[in-house]
Amino acid sequence: MRALLLPVKDLRDAKKRLADVLTPEERFGLAQAMLADTIRTVRGVCCAEKIFIVTNYPPALDIAKENGWAILREDRQISESHAVDFASRVCEERGVTGLLRVPLDVPLVQSSDIDELLTTECGAPGLVIVPSRDGTGTNAILRTPPTLFPSYFGEGSLAKHVSEAQRAGANVIIRHDPRLEMDVDDESDLRALLEHDLTGTETGRWLREKGLDVKFQSARKKETGVVAGNHL
Repeated sequence: MRALLLPVKDLRDAKKRLADVLTPEERFGLAQAMLADTIRTVRGVCCAEKIFIVTNYPPALDIAKENGWAILREDRQISESHAVDFASRVCEERGVTGLLRVPLDVPLVQSSDIDELLTTECGAPGLVIVPSRDGTGTNAILRTPPTLFPSYFGEGSLAKHVSEAQRAGANVIIRHDPRLEMDVDDESDLRALLEHDLTGTETGRWLREKGLDVKFQSARKKETGVVAGNHL
């Protein structure tokens, strides 16, 4: 059985790396918008035999109940790696053979992207992994079995996960998906996101409503103009 895992932390404390350019209220609003996009996408997934949410954040618990998704309740939130590893152990105990973790800050992701990963054949033990936009982090990760190796989310996690998989003798597949790779952690990510078509996303609607699309696009144009001027 292959299942999908969504780790949801307290969004009131999300996106600290954007603190220099967004207020706490704006960071919370952005996180909420991206969560809404992810939930909409997950509702359209066809190939997950089970969907789990690991969290202790009340709104996320409500979302899971509304959609009939399984809840793995944390006593306290320590880190994403800790949450995913806890969930992976429980999922394996419940008969899950392959577990796909998808992050919440990839507003461009589509249901077909997730289904494609869930149906990727890699054998067991196996790893299917999607890097972050900069090629060093881990955005999506499918492990067969779920507890194949510990999680190391954060800087340099792609290399760590691949190394652990190879050490375990697993088949490794690195998949590139521009939509899944487009996560939002810092200002450069936010600017990169605004270069994409955000039509139909809650994230795009929220950015427009707050005027942040214009703010960051204008800043980008000014910087580009300065750079161009330096070459005259």
